[in-house]
Amino acid sequence: MAHETVLSQETRTVVSPSKVVVGAGAVEEVGEYASLYGTTALLVATEQIFDVHGDTVLDTLDAHGVETVVYTDVRPDPTVENIKVAHELWEEHDCDVIVTLGGGSSIDTGKGVGILAGNGGEIRDFGVDIAGYEGVPNPTPPLLAVNTTAGTGSEATRSVVVSDESTSTKFLIVSKNVVPDVAIEDPELTVSLPRSHTVFTGIDALTHAIEAYVSVNSYGIPDGYAVEAMERIARSLPVAWANGENLDARADMLVGQLQAGQAFTNSSVALVHGLARPLGAQLHIPHGLANALILPYVVEFSVMAATEKYATVAHILGTADEDDNTREAADKAADGVLRLCDDLDLTGYLDDFGDVPTREDYLAVVDEMTQDAIDSGSPANNPRKPTADEIQDLYVEIYDDALAPDSPRRS
Repeated sequence: MAHETVLSQETRTVVSPSKVVVGAGAVEEVGEYASLYGTTALLVATEQIFDVHGDTVLDTLDAHGVETVVYTDVRPDPTVENIKVAHELWEEHDCDVIVTLGGGSSIDTGKGVGILAGNGGEIRDFGVDIAGYEGVPNPTPPLLAVNTTAGTGSEATRSVVVSDESTSTKFLIVSKNVVPDVAIEDPELTVSLPRSHTVFTGIDALTHAIEAYVSVNSYGIPDGYAVEAMERIARSLPVAWANGENLDARADMLVGQLQAGQAFTNSSVALVHGLARPLGAQLHIPHGLANALILPYVVEFSVMAATEKYATVAHILGTADEDDNTREAADKAADGVLRLCDDLDLTGYLDDFGDVPTREDYLAVVDEMTQDAIDSGSPANNPRKPTADEIQDLYVEIYDDALAPDSPRRS
């Protein structure tokens, strides 16, 4: 019997960076690649990352005759204002190539600059809630993404997440015209990542892989990326978290998060990300931590609609037995996620990286978060389609079980 695949029914476009330079020392090739595209680079980074790795990137650009204009005011959750100011620098100095240094925040800011450089207008106009998917008409200028986290996978994706401080919301831009031209993946650059952000970005990558795998838009090619990504992350994230100097674990995580990025950009994210963006915006929680708080509950909610795939997730996470039937294994997937989150003490970071309100104040914004989640479009990609009431119930469960100071997961 032939294996059933969506590719026998329709055409899909697989997107990926034109080139991926991966391995120890890859950062030394930034200048060579940048010089193929232009002579004046806008280098986009957070100040913290630039202080650690900026000179390395500047030296390789200079060695290849590329002049550099530096923008280092990127916020951890990049804002409309970040993109606007960086784009003004781009225009003022007549730049012709974008180089980003950092994780998703720097990469998304660089993508945003590229969108404005190639299309004009205001960055908010390109959100999927306004322009729809593939709502960026013209390609960005050449974009090189030097990745320092493992990770958001943003260096391989057609997604941009931007914070709108005027409304305390995040909006999503999705277009094949924003995929970077070159991704630089050097595990030595991730060693400086603190334990907290090692786990935040690592769980983000795991969420990308799981959501891409179970999405209603999944198919064979991204499924392969997703499965291998989950295997790499399950075995190497705890090691990289426990010992950040372990370069083998760092390298394995870097490849895993790249594969997870390739998985979700060619499939989609789903309900977890739909819930995480509003939660992160309202509570000022890092995106990966928001995903970790939400993921177990969405897995449990969704199991009935994708049992074979969640069974695979449970086996990869080591909570399913060989003699479990498909449903028995699938029902253990959420346990696997919870065990990993507990091992990595994820809720323990809420004291330093969250602004958790009282239950009364939280409930007052649940309706708004629910509508923002629905408007993002991501919940529609979930194998089990949630109603607005079910999304509200999930938000309340997340608060009572994981966010509240006396909740089971925090205590």
